[in-house]
Amino acid sequence: MEQAPDDWTDTERGLWDAFRHGEVYDLRAGDGPAELLLPAPAGQAVRPDGEGLGPDDPFTAAAWGPERTVRAEVIARLLLHGPEAAPGKVTALKLTGARITGEFTLAGGRIGCYVEFQLCRFERKLLLSEATAGTLRIVSCALPRLEASRLASEGDVHLARCGIPGGIRLTDARIGTDLLLNQTAVGPDAYGRAVSADGIAINQDCEAERLDLLGELSLRSARIGGRLSLRGGSLRAVGAHNPNALNAARITVGHTLYLSGSEDANWTGSRSVYGSGYGESTFTGDHGDTTHTPFRSWGKVRLSDGRFDNACLITGAEFHLGEGEELALSRIQTPELRFTCDTPPTGTVSLNRARIGNLVDAPSAWPTEHHVSLTGFSYESLRPAVPFPLERRIAWVDSGQEFRPEAYEQLAAALRRDGADEDARTVLYAKQRRRRRTLPLPGRLWGHLQDAAVGYGYRPGRAATWLVLAWLLGTAYFAEHRPAPVKPDESVLWNPALYAAGKVLPLIDLGQNGWNPDRPGQWVATALVLTGWVLATTAVAGVTRLLQRG
Repeated sequence: MEQAPDDWTDTERGLWDAFRHGEVYDLRAGDGPAELLLPAPAGQAVRPDGEGLGPDDPFTAAAWGPERTVRAEVIARLLLHGPEAAPGKVTALKLTGARITGEFTLAGGRIGCYVEFQLCRFERKLLLSEATAGTLRIVSCALPRLEASRLASEGDVHLARCGIPGGIRLTDARIGTDLLLNQTAVGPDAYGRAVSADGIAINQDCEAERLDLLGELSLRSARIGGRLSLRGGSLRAVGAHNPNALNAARITVGHTLYLSGSEDANWTGSRSVYGSGYGESTFTGDHGDTTHTPFRSWGKVRLSDGRFDNACLITGAEFHLGEGEELALSRIQTPELRFTCDTPPTGTVSLNRARIGNLVDAPSAWPTEHHVSLTGFSYESLRPAVPFPLERRIAWVDSGQEFRPEAYEQLAAALRRDGADEDARTVLYAKQRRRRRTLPLPGRLWGHLQDAAVGYGYRPGRAATWLVLAWLLGTAYFAEHRPAPVKPDESVLWNPALYAAGKVLPLIDLGQNGWNPDRPGQWVATALVLTGWVLATTAVAGVTRLLQRG
């Protein structure tokens, strides 16, 4: 039987035997089940108060002696060229409560067994670039940095509840099943990125609930077969050096993206890195009866050109955007976008050329003061989560920096599909009034006249009111100022009401053309004729517009 090398310590020889039998090698000082501790805040190697949570807390500066120390080269030897399994056993490396010293390099290697580290303290960064592995679990561990670009795993990669102040690199990695980052705290690298995972491919889910990052989460061109959950996460950009909090441009998610709050009941006191419901709510009461930790970000958030095959859920989230920063949802595609934040983002929300099926939103979720950009934004239907007054909806489409007529047309079309024809006409009326502000002075004056007369054709009742008023005034005037007949020898029955009506409706002959008013009467008649023509042409234009929209 192959023996451990002679220069290995007794502790390392014990790891050799545990590896051959696939058993947990527990070097903790305490007794009882291992408690998977939460890490120090993002960017910090140890807890700020300097006090640990017992002798097995890896996130403190307390020294661990040689009886708990294993050299990284020993672990590398076991993983890359380890002994055969004991009869009837399967080799596995399961190490708990160890201090791992030295350069830990597995780059380019093939790891053929199950690997699990719990409550371990790595003194040097872990190098896994271009390595091949089965399932890799590093849980509640402290390590300076993880380099795992182009890592290929056949099973899960778990990095839950870890403290990694120097950042994680998973660029172009291939994860066979799930990637787990729940409750991990990560600091920035030299480029201001906490997690750099551009081009990563995850066959199933990426769970990163209550993730605490100081630096950018970069997922550009990532492909996730299941869902991406960032519930309750805290993402903070490092500032001008790298202003991005989340950069997931061109991401593809096979199910749902969650930028939402996390129920505290699922995590408080939970011994599992999955919470109490693997991300799903286990609370059966009213939503207001349980507390939530919102998703929070400080810095730019980019989801541009993303595709979410089931839904994109942005609920219970806070976006703290500085000057010139935005929440970029431009050109995203998803059957449902849920945007129901309790407080609106402090910067611009861009939905330019996005394509959505159902838009589920709330009035309080959208920023005001022209901080919503909807150029080319299309959606099939509106399904507000709470009542959304029409005037607020019109203000929403008018919240861009410039007049965009297609935003009004899109809203009107969605309202028509829901059978709200009157609301659709109100929206198109608001579009004409908003357009008027962009016209030169003559166009604005003509627009004011059309608005006052018939509401740009969307208020045809106004034309009837003005025509009746003009007819009544004309009737009253000519009742007191009867004109002389054109031919005194002909007997024409005088009727001031019909005479005024014939002027207001100039295309209709009511048999009152045989009268010749005096000079003031001619001016009154001319005013009636002009009023009739203006009201008639604007009314016809309005009716034509309505027919075209229908």
